[in-house]
Amino acid sequence: MTNTTDELIFLATTDIAAVTKGRAMRLADFNRDSSLGWVPANLGIGPFGHIAEGIPFGSSGDLRLKPDHSSLTRIDGIPNQPPVSIAFADIVETDGSPWKNCPRNFLRKVIEDLRTEYGLGVEAAFEHEFTDMSAPSTPTHPFSLAAFRDAEPIGSEVMATFARAGMDPECWLPEYGPHQYEVTVGRTDALAAADRAILVRDTVRAHYTARGRKVSFSPVVTPGGDGTGVHVHFGLDDLDGNSLVFDGSQPGRVSELAARFAAGIVRYAPAMAALYAPLLISYQRLIPNKWSTARAFLGLQNREALLRIAPTNEIDGRDPKSQLHFEFRGADIGANPWLLLGSLLRAGLEGLRQNLDPAPVIEGDLDLDGKHSDLAELPASLDEALTALMADKTVSGWFSTEFLQTFLAIKRDEIAHLKDHSMTEQCEAYSNVY
Repeated sequence: MTNTTDELIFLATTDIAAVTKGRAMRLADFNRDSSLGWVPANLGIGPFGHIAEGIPFGSSGDLRLKPDHSSLTRIDGIPNQPPVSIAFADIVETDGSPWKNCPRNFLRKVIEDLRTEYGLGVEAAFEHEFTDMSAPSTPTHPFSLAAFRDAEPIGSEVMATFARAGMDPECWLPEYGPHQYEVTVGRTDALAAADRAILVRDTVRAHYTARGRKVSFSPVVTPGGDGTGVHVHFGLDDLDGNSLVFDGSQPGRVSELAARFAAGIVRYAPAMAALYAPLLISYQRLIPNKWSTARAFLGLQNREALLRIAPTNEIDGRDPKSQLHFEFRGADIGANPWLLLGSLLRAGLEGLRQNLDPAPVIEGDLDLDGKHSDLAELPASLDEALTALMADKTVSGWFSTEFLQTFLAIKRDEIAHLKDHSMTEQCEAYSNVY
């Protein structure tokens, strides 16, 4: 029997680079008054592990990691590792007031705005794809039983760990790309869903590492290869938990309220690209015919839609009303889940505030040379995405000047760091981080 008094608890945050960071303490000493120190300049650490030049934070200043006790999760079952509890922390000032640059509070605030302004709640789930970088050079067949078995016992171990942690594991499958896999967990409230996304990526990686294998969630692991994304599923509910997305009389069976919400996401998608696709190589994935997307539109079951109306299961008369929801397909592992989901909800909220026309529903495959040629294009590079972000006063206005300055410094540092590297070298660099 494990002696839990000897276990540790990790108070975790996730930064602009979408790398989980924090500090640990003895679980036996953890209580309602616990918090640990943090430093403002930590926000400026980019994906390659150094503080970017030009951030507005220096060596002075102090913050606290204040754990959200409702997020407490015990991760157990990783081979040759002791169990560890993880509590996600809000970054606060030393007096306990919110720090204006806390990514988790960014999501928390828009959840509260939707509730107070429109009486809306949000449930969400993140779907992660990743690549086994240690697999043999000869790939197995896509979606095959052989590919599933190649990942054993890791797949079984991961799903068991998720189940013990209360993360509602749903599906583990071999994907289309060589040695590519996907894992999904159940939906929950928006803040907890983003927390789960962080746990999923770190737990999967820990299981592979424990088995002496390397895994990467990077959006492109080889030049011209299959893309690897992070898809975000979400719906809109009233405060009693009843879905507000379905309306059988409307296009795509999407209610007018939900279609106006979707219109905000479609309108602001180009300006948000640096937030949901924040790596140099992200834009090797966001191109036509990659089963990702290069245009901003709402599509009916179309896997090249930026925002997709997800299918429902109506076998044996199952009711679609509680199932119908949106799937955002443009994001990748470089996106902080709190910032990613918070930005999607903030854009949807703008659709409601501005009373935008409902987003048109595009059915069937795209005809970019014909009837769909006028669909808004996404930025073609990280540099273009940063320009679009700063040019859009609505999207950039969601963040403090300090946060934007830090975000830009990190991304400009990435561009400078990799500008003289080949695409193969860029893919390798990001695969080693993510």
